[in-house]
Amino acid sequence: MNTLTSTHHAEDYQQIHDGIIHLLDNARTETVRSINAIMTATYWEIGHRIVEFEQGGEARAAYGTQLIERLSVDLNQRYKRGFSTGNLRQIRAFYLYFQNIEIQQTVSGESSRLAQLTKIFPLPWSAYVRLLSVKNPDARIFYEKETLRNGWSVRQLDRQITTQFYERTLLSHDKTAMLQQVAPTVADVTPEQAIRDPFILEFLDLKDEYSESDLEEALINHLMDFMLELGDDFSFVGRQRRLRIDDSWFRIDLLFFHRRLRCLLIVDLKVGKFSYADAGQMNMYLNYAQEHWTMPGENLPVGLILCAEKGAGEAHYALTGLPHKVLTSEYKMQLPDEKLLADELARSQTRLTSQ
Repeated sequence: MNTLTSTHHAEDYQQIHDGIIHLLDNARTETVRSINAIMTATYWEIGHRIVEFEQGGEARAAYGTQLIERLSVDLNQRYKRGFSTGNLRQIRAFYLYFQNIEIQQTVSGESSRLAQLTKIFPLPWSAYVRLLSVKNPDARIFYEKETLRNGWSVRQLDRQITTQFYERTLLSHDKTAMLQQVAPTVADVTPEQAIRDPFILEFLDLKDEYSESDLEEALINHLMDFMLELGDDFSFVGRQRRLRIDDSWFRIDLLFFHRRLRCLLIVDLKVGKFSYADAGQMNMYLNYAQEHWTMPGENLPVGLILCAEKGAGEAHYALTGLPHKVLTSEYKMQLPDEKLLADELARSQTRLTSQ
C-alpha cells in the first residue's frame, strides 16, 4: 500500500513539475519574443531620428556624414557593443525601407508609440536585417508576410530568398500550391525543394527561334550563370554523356551532381511543350544511370525535364508512379509583366491568410 501511495505521489509530483517547466519555458520564449519586438521597434525609432536629423537643413545635412560615426563611438562607450557603423547604417536603412507606416498619436507618448511599433514589426531584428537585402519592395513585403504566416526561422527565410521563392511563385501557374509548400530546413531537402520551377534564363539572350542544341550550347557558354540559376550544391559533371542500349546510342544533354541530395541529376532539354513520351525516355536514362554511373553510397539519380511549356495534367499523370523521381520545370527567356503577376500573387496570399 505504501508503495502504491509513493508511486501515486511521484506521479502527481512529476505532473506538477512538468507543468511548471512548461509554463517557465513558455514564459521565457514569450519574453524573448517581446524583447526582440521591443528592440526592433526601438531600432526603427532610432533610424527615424537619424534620418530626421539628416534632413534638418543644410547645416545638419553637412554634419550628417559624420553623424553615424560619432553615434557609433558614443553608443558603444555607453552600451559596450551592438552599435557599429555598419549596424547603424542597417538601422537607418530599416527605417527608410519601412517608413510608410501609420502610427496613431496618443497622449501617452513614446511608450505607446513603441507598443504600436512592436505590433507592426513582430519579426525578430535578424529577420528584418535579412529582408533589407531584398531590393524589390513587393518581394520584401511578400517575404515578410510569408515569414509571419508560416513561422519561418531566419535560416528558412534566408533559404527562400536565396532560392528566389518570390520570383518562382510569381511565375508559377498555381500560386496557391506554391504558397502552401513547406519551407525546407537547412539539414533536410527534397528534389522538389532543390530544383526550381520555373527557371529564368534571360542571360542566354536567345532569339525567338532556336533548337535544343542551340539551347544547350548557350547554357554551356553561360555555365556560371546557369549554375547560379540552378541554386546551391550543384556540381557540373558533363554534357552529351553517351550511353549505349542494345544497338542504339543515346546522349544525355546535361549531367550534374547535387551534394546534399547525394545523387546525379540528369537534365533533358526540350524547346517545345512537355510530352508523356519525354517521361518514358527520362526513366530509361535514370535506369541506366542507376546501374552504370551511380557510386556506392549515393542515392538514386533524379531526372529534370527542362521545357518551354508543360500541361499540369499531362505532367502529373505521366510522372506519378515512376520508379525514379522525374521532375519537369519550365524555363522563361524573359519575365512577363511583373506588376500583373505581383497583384495575382498578393490575392493568393490574402486568400490563404483568410482561411
